[in-house]
Order: sequence, then C-alpha cells, then structure tokens
Amino acid sequence: MHTDETSAVTGPRTLTVRVADGAVRGHAAGSVFAWMGVPYATAGRDRRFRRAAPARAWDGERDCRDRGPIAPQAKAMQVPIDPGLAQDEDCLSLNVWAPRPAEEPRPVMVWIHGGAYCVGASSQTVYDGRGLAETGDLIVVTVNYRLGVFGFLDLSSFGDGFEPNLGLWDLVTALEWVRDNISAFGGDPGNVTVFGESSGAGAITTLMTAPRAEGLFHRAIAQSAPATSVYGAVRAAAVASRFLELAGVAPSEADRLHDLPVEDLLRAGDELLDEIVITVPGTLAMAPVVDGDLVPRYPVAAFQKGVAHRIPLIIGTNRDEASIFRLTRSPILPVTADTVTQMFAAIADDHPDMPPSRIAEVIAAYPDYTKPTGAMAISRDAAFRMPCLWIADAHCRHSPTWVYRFDHATPMLRAARVGAGHATELPYVFGNFGTLNMDPTFWLGGRRSAVQVSGRVQRRWLAFAAYGVPAALDASKHWAPYTEEGRSTLLIDKTDTLVPDPDAALRAAWGNEVMGFS
Repeated sequence: MHTDETSAVTGPRTLTVRVADGAVRGHAAGSVFAWMGVPYATAGRDRRFRRAAPARAWDGERDCRDRGPIAPQAKAMQVPIDPGLAQDEDCLSLNVWAPRPAEEPRPVMVWIHGGAYCVGASSQTVYDGRGLAETGDLIVVTVNYRLGVFGFLDLSSFGDGFEPNLGLWDLVTALEWVRDNISAFGGDPGNVTVFGESSGAGAITTLMTAPRAEGLFHRAIAQSAPATSVYGAVRAAAVASRFLELAGVAPSEADRLHDLPVEDLLRAGDELLDEIVITVPGTLAMAPVVDGDLVPRYPVAAFQKGVAHRIPLIIGTNRDEASIFRLTRSPILPVTADTVTQMFAAIADDHPDMPPSRIAEVIAAYPDYTKPTGAMAISRDAAFRMPCLWIADAHCRHSPTWVYRFDHATPMLRAARVGAGHATELPYVFGNFGTLNMDPTFWLGGRRSAVQVSGRVQRRWLAFAAYGVPAALDASKHWAPYTEEGRSTLLIDKTDTLVPDPDAALRAAWGNEVMGFS
C-alpha cells in the first residue's frame, strides 16, 4: 500500500492525505473513500468578475465530510439540488472518490456537470462518484465552477476590472489542481479523462481547443455537447450591455457591479436569460466567448482546422434531445415551427454571406417541420447532433474517435414522449437511478434492462479511462472507431448496435460548413 509522506491512513473509516494546501480527511463510502468540498481555488467577493486566486492554506486536518457551497445560480431554471446546500461566490471546491492508494497509480476521471452554463453543481446526487470509483477501481473527481453571471457573462468590454470565460478558467485551475495533487489520493496525473454532459461537455470541447489546457487531460468524453454555443466579442458585448440595463447600472459606472448584492445580480441574470432565449431562440444568454486568449477561435472551427488537442475522444448525443425542453416548457431550445424559424432567421442575420438556399435545404430535410416532432428534430440536430458530427469528422482525421447515439428509454419515458431525452443518459453513466423526487423512470417497469444498459455504458466509459479504448470486456458489441469512410456509430439501447453512417441524410442536408451563431 502507498504510504509515503503524501498519504497516511488514520483509521479504518477515514483516510487522510496531504495536498498542496494542507491535510484533508476523507471518510469511507462503501469500499472507497470520499473527500467532499476540497477547495482548489478562491473566488469570493474580492475576486468577483476576476480569475480565481489560489486556495488558502490551512493548518491541521481539514475534515472533508460535507459538500461545499454551490455556485450562485439562476432561479429561472431548476435542477435537483439538495435545498440544504448554501450558495456562495466562494464555491470553488471539488469532490474526490478513491480506493485506498496502491502501488500502481490509478486512472482519474474528472466530471464537469451541465446546466446551460448557469445552473447545476458537482454535488447533485446523480453525480455521486462512489459507484464508478468502486466499479472501475479508479479515482473520480467532480468539480464546482462559477456559473451564469459570475462565470459566463463577459463584461470585459467595460474595462480591465472584468475578465471573460471565468467558468472555463475555473475548470483549468481545477485540472491543474488534479495534476498537482491527485497522486496523493493514489491517482495517475498522466492518465486523466474529462467527461461531462450538455454545457459540461461544451466546456470540454472548448477546452480541447484551448492551448492553456493542453496536457491537463489525456482523454475526453463529451455527452450532448452544445459545441457551437460559443460566441464572439460583438455578441458578448451586446449581452453585457443589456445586463447592465437590467441591473440598473450605467456603462460609465460598471465597476458598481463589484459591490452589488448577489441577489440583485442573479435577478438581472434571470431577466437576461428569459429575454435572450425569447428574442434569439437557439442561443444561450451566457456561454464561453472567443476571447483571443483562453479561447483563441470558435471551437468547432478549431477542430476542423486540426488544432484541437490530439487525444482520444468519445462524443455522442441522445436520440430525443429536445423532448425534455418541450415537456418542461423550457425556452432554452426552440421546439415549435415559429421559434425554429426565428432561430434560422437570426443565423442568417449572423451570416449575411450564407445563401438562402442553404437554410431552405436544411428545412426541406424535415418534411414534418411544421409539427412538434419535426421542429424538435431540427432543434436537436442544430444544437447537438450536427456539432457532434462536425467535431467527429474533423477529430477522427488525426486522433482515435468514437461516436454514439443513446437511444434507450424506459417504458414510462416512452409513454411520456420523453424517450431518450436530454440528460436521460446520466443515471446510466453513474449507475445512480432514483435521484429525483418522485422519480417516474420505472413506474411502468424497465429497471432490469436499464441496469444492464448502465453496466455496459459504465464498462465502456471505464475501459476508455483506463486504456483509451471503450471496450466492454464482457462480449458486448465491439465499438469500432469512427472514420470519415465508415462513420461507425454505436446505438446504445437494450442491445447495442454498430451502424455505419446512420446520419447520412442529415449530414447531406446540413453540409460540412458550421451553421451557428457568431
């Protein structure tokens, strides 16, 4: 057992290790140990709208039994978070699940949660890493980072007191912390896999094109990445100006934002969220921006130019991404013919050189465009499936790439017309079913099949983290890499199926030129 000065066993139910800022005491969680709320940086009021400062060192052992505060976040969107968790600007902590250290360092998986860049937390129950750590005999890390107004509102057009892409910088800092400290937990800093969903996956595809992040992770899994939801300076400045108006702050007095109560900033942010998704359907109010520094260019364009980090990648989407937005009446994704038409009109305004025939060809590929099913299909493909394929086509030219489509849905989710909706794969990845209040997932049965699907998904994800190849060593369907010639895609359902180029018609309609907002 690993017993050097970085690690010390303090009892059968606790394990204390020493990281750069002090000693942290973890507690037994099944057959592994969990360290909750470990600070990796500091971002309180004095770092508002600025990159985080180093974590403050502490004396003695820090008891890491409790989850840390979550990022201040939008009330306009709801995600299942323990209501007892406090929100605090100083929210930069992470959670670690690890077996007792052994002679050989273990692979590391770092989870980046989703939530449209404005909600969510590493402490959501569905992201509990104990099961993955136990099953894979590896280390799982989940990360809090700044969100919404505090993490993805670019106010840099109002002076040097504001910096862009703070949420992304937080993730870079967290990955640097993992590089520098994970060996104390028995992890291998040279074998780090980042995995994430929705905006968390979008952060990953963005960081894969960020020179500053190169070498901080060695494999990536992007689940339902809105990879084209990264905007330019002009749009970012316009959004920032509108935010100031909603906050009641004149541009000449922008520095007042540093002193406003958190509640006032969140209120203005909620109004901005509601307004942007209605006036420009298909866009997010707050998201990563091309700043010429951390994010030097639009990520999908960077993939197509071949300048993304050359690491193995799993990327995919869910069959029915848009259904959950229609069910919850969330305006984030346009799911009616009218809002889809508005989205394309806004894209055309952003790209005056684009021939009108291009959009007409896309719409023609969806004969039921005027019906909810057709509108949702267009929205799904614009936001998720086509960005996935654009990235896969480019990345597979130089790095191992695997593409999937998650099709599995329980009888209840099919009956509710959710199907394999956005985020429905999350319990399968972590093996954590039943994490929602009054969870309807298995009301009509289907648990046995779901557990079997989850086992296959976990084995593939864990094998990828350990060996760089998503092979389920249990006679599951072989998952061939994605190439431009064959475009093999794994359809994940009760039975996995490997299909060559299932999106051929879709790709033909949309073309290879990225269609998104600038």
